[in-house]
Amino acid sequence: MRLVTFNILNGRAPSDDHVDVAALAAAVRALDADVLALQEVDRNLPRSEHADLTAVAAEAMGAVDQQFVAALSGAPGATWAAATGAEQPDSAAYGIALLSRYPVQSWQVVRLPALRTRVPMKFRGDRLPTLVRDEPRVAVAALLETPAGPVTVVTTHLSFVDWWNGHQLRSLVRALPSDGPLLVTGDLNMDVARAARVSGLRPVAEAPTFPADDPDRQLDHVLARGRFDVRRSSAPRAAISDHRPLVVELEVG
Repeated sequence: MRLVTFNILNGRAPSDDHVDVAALAAAVRALDADVLALQEVDRNLPRSEHADLTAVAAEAMGAVDQQFVAALSGAPGATWAAATGAEQPDSAAYGIALLSRYPVQSWQVVRLPALRTRVPMKFRGDRLPTLVRDEPRVAVAALLETPAGPVTVVTTHLSFVDWWNGHQLRSLVRALPSDGPLLVTGDLNMDVARAARVSGLRPVAEAPTFPADDPDRQLDHVLARGRFDVRRSSAPRAAISDHRPLVVELEVG
């Protein structure tokens, strides 16, 4: 199984902040993933040419099953609202996606605990921090039919607030099936040691993924339960995003 987790930054190139849907498709095609976990995914938003980025990625990789789950519905700015899962299939939204070349037996959506207070965050170029509100966070799990048997793969994008993202990760693991092979992926906004300690799962891919130009930390992870033999892992450069994709090739025991 070739598994990739990738925060795609809405398909943007950080250098010019422009969304290039063709560049996203080319990047996904080059990754050649059997299972692809995406974060910061747009659907029908003006900033990404009103494209369904999940559908673009699915076509590029040859996925047989896919699921986009909105964290926010509406458009950037004043019209953003927390998604409920009751949105129309073509409504404007932003969230995460999981795509697979293996058939999916079932899906599970987990809406994670929301941080309801504003927190200070310092943006590049600012002298003082700004009070910001964290966005809603969600996870999606797929029970895959692999040649080696059923495997549950999950992806999520956790809060940037350190003490809160740990609470979200613990809540997510508790909500997932308690037995069987499990892979938890995504932009967890924490380092690999903390991700392993909080989740109780085993890291199977270690490589710096952020910032993309000269990565010096790993925010993106693949955590495992069960027998997985790791052939290789890497974080190659891509033409889009401020993150690098994290790639791991696994044998399922």
